[in-house]
Amino acid sequence: MPDLRTLRDNLDTIKSQLGLRGADIPWDLVRALLDQRRTLTTSGDQLRHDLKKGSDAVARLKREKQPADEAMTAMKQLGERITQTEEALRDVEARLTDVALRIPNRPHASVPAGQSPADNQTLRSSGSIPQLSFPAKPHWEIGEALGILDFERAAKIAGARFAVLTGAGARLERALINFMLDLHTEHHGYREVLPPFLVNRAAMTGTGQLPKFEEDLFRLRDDDYFLIPTAEVPVTNLLREDITSDELLPIRYTAYTPCFRREAGSYGKDTRGLIRQHQFNKVELVAFTRPEESYAELERLTGNAEAVLQALGLPYRVIVLCTGDLGFSAAKTYDLEVWMPSQQTYREISSCSNFEAFQAQRAGIRYRNKEGKTDFLHTLNGSGLAVGRTLVAILEHYQQADGSVLIPPALRSYMGGMERIDRG
Repeated sequence: MPDLRTLRDNLDTIKSQLGLRGADIPWDLVRALLDQRRTLTTSGDQLRHDLKKGSDAVARLKREKQPADEAMTAMKQLGERITQTEEALRDVEARLTDVALRIPNRPHASVPAGQSPADNQTLRSSGSIPQLSFPAKPHWEIGEALGILDFERAAKIAGARFAVLTGAGARLERALINFMLDLHTEHHGYREVLPPFLVNRAAMTGTGQLPKFEEDLFRLRDDDYFLIPTAEVPVTNLLREDITSDELLPIRYTAYTPCFRREAGSYGKDTRGLIRQHQFNKVELVAFTRPEESYAELERLTGNAEAVLQALGLPYRVIVLCTGDLGFSAAKTYDLEVWMPSQQTYREISSCSNFEAFQAQRAGIRYRNKEGKTDFLHTLNGSGLAVGRTLVAILEHYQQADGSVLIPPALRSYMGGMERIDRG
């Protein structure tokens, strides 16, 4: 449930802070519904006060053996008015909640102002961009030539934006998943989770996918379940409607899951290759922290994701997203972008975000502090990393003039000692 009191008390500030991010929010309707809610709440409180006072008067009349029929009729009418007021209040709150759930999170003060990805800022870069002695091939040509990547058969059994990995390609995908999980659990202090890949509507609402982005989700026909777009959804909801003890914080989870996205708004984008698929694998990082520690945790989590790229020898840069490019639920986001030789540009491979209390308020994720008071936790998550895009980067960075691909040293033990993928 969004914090309606905060919305009421800070409506103009929230509208101003959101700027263009809140352009599609009917602010006049929000204000009107908030006013109606306040009026109905006040009216209901007064009616209940009057009912109690009248009930006491009826009881007194009966004790004194005085006529009480007229007073009892008035109490019955009061009860009916209370019922009507409560029904009206429920209707207003339902309408208000539906609109409020569509209001994005407010950006942190450190987020640069901007209207589009062109206004994002580069914080740092790592690694050297490779200078190949031959024209760089795109990953789909490399994979198809090696016989490890098949889009035609995937289209036959599923449709567009699916892929089949075989042989060393399938093993490389599995190696990446295991390598990332081992790195995050053994070196970065995360606890591994294997969550359900189907979640209910409450879970999707808690993390912010619903109600605004339902068209981007795959939903079951006969049951109100959704295929997860990211492990963020089930893992964050592990603490839904819970109160966590202060001494357990911070809590850090990592999870491998397949992810499913309709990509409803991406017609014509990345139609070839593995960059934008309906189904892809990802290793996710999720953290729950005290509010005062969440921005230090964001730096830590981002560094954990960077460590994967560093271990694989892949050049990348860290971008801070501007207000106009910030995701719906995020207060601040760093994108990690890996260099793609065939495109001669950087492409996103991870987003690391602090949601502050935005998701916690929607999902009832709280903790009891050292003073014994309850407060909302701050939630964070980031890709650690998107596995398919990491495989893409490896194929393109480690491609050789003869068409083979070298295996990064960090992965060779996960590949049974294999050092190179050749056509086999």
